[in-house]
Amino acid sequence: MAIDLCNKSPASFADRDPGKWADAVGAEAAPILVDDLSVDQRDALNFSYRTTLSSVDPRFVAGDPAAWASDFGYALNRVAVRLDNRSNQELRDQALNHPDPALREQALFEYADRDLPDAIELLEQAVLHDSNREVRWDALWAIEKLGGPQALATLHRFTTDADPEIAEWALLFKSELQTGDPAFDGRPGLYTPGRTFDETIYLLIHCDLYVRLDNSNQHWGKISLAPQGLARIYGQAHACPNVSTRERQLVIAKTIDGLHADGSPHCDNYLFRGFTDRTRRDRGNFFFESLVPRTFFKSGRADDPSQGTRQANIGFARYGTWHLEPKFQVREEAAIRYVRGRFQGWGYVDLARIAGQSMEQILAPGNGVLSTLHDPEIGHMTNAFILGTFKGKLNDWDGDGVIDLNSRNVYSTVDGEIDMNQDGVADRPGMTCCDHTTLLP
Repeated sequence: MAIDLCNKSPASFADRDPGKWADAVGAEAAPILVDDLSVDQRDALNFSYRTTLSSVDPRFVAGDPAAWASDFGYALNRVAVRLDNRSNQELRDQALNHPDPALREQALFEYADRDLPDAIELLEQAVLHDSNREVRWDALWAIEKLGGPQALATLHRFTTDADPEIAEWALLFKSELQTGDPAFDGRPGLYTPGRTFDETIYLLIHCDLYVRLDNSNQHWGKISLAPQGLARIYGQAHACPNVSTRERQLVIAKTIDGLHADGSPHCDNYLFRGFTDRTRRDRGNFFFESLVPRTFFKSGRADDPSQGTRQANIGFARYGTWHLEPKFQVREEAAIRYVRGRFQGWGYVDLARIAGQSMEQILAPGNGVLSTLHDPEIGHMTNAFILGTFKGKLNDWDGDGVIDLNSRNVYSTVDGEIDMNQDGVADRPGMTCCDHTTLLP
């Protein structure tokens, strides 16, 4: 999340040469006057301007400080110490050479979060040469997060990549930097009837974890989790909307691989409810919240009851925008092609247990739990503020040149209950997360 703040304040522009816009957009491009823009383009430009105002140093922004100086994550990022103590050289080496793709990606995002001068060059090398396509598209996202002319020029180079997914992600990120809106290629889409959800959208999630290091509230630590590292700890998430209900509820279905001894996925589903603004036909702006019953593990590790457990209600919030694709029709409605936004919640990190551990040990399946401040027994254990950004688009998962709308396997009913055989019926009514005391069939 803090990567998004890099290079955004007036002070940062004064400290370095941001490069020439002509290098990014082409010297032959004629200047465009504001009066020549369409109404939608002006709206996008104004939106980009307002977004920039929310990111710059508050001292440079006019207006009520309650509106621009109240971001808790922004405040913590200015004072937190990094819990990843690897040197810059170690990060560069591991970003390109570590055998585990999740660890390569983690090194890339940590390097970018440090706002080092050659961060975009390192990310570009990963996009060019990494064998894992998720590392490649996540590195493209990190380039977008850094922003600026160099980022725009780098993204443009990959819009003709041989992998259609890499090319489309690069086009999407480039378009967002230019206009505030995504752009897509012209591939057709495929909807599969008879499945529980109309869409199963694979989410990229980047998260900053701010940990309170003592009771004085004066010492904070920070871990910036890249998408694959976050998925390994907390679960790979899919946004699962149905056309008939998507404006007021959806399920976020998560699975953690490598947690169960028998190799089955650990399922962790969240039913979100909220409001959606549909004053524009091509998109929806939403604010959703979830409140679900969960077993809280006092060890700080999912499915590890060695230090006791507690049944609690865990809350989470997500808000953002989804963009529709009129070419993809589901039940006579346009499908969601792309979603982006922010999220926040609370967690527990057992600092004594992770102290001195390597990043390989920290990025272990289930090695972190969500928490709440409201429970009388475990509220005091809550020591982590979790916030970040997410993006998800429909992809071609089988390589046939057709975008898959709902082909991903998710183990949830429309109400978030566990459904391992995906027949739409709960395996156990009311259960939304795998029970650590027994394995479902």
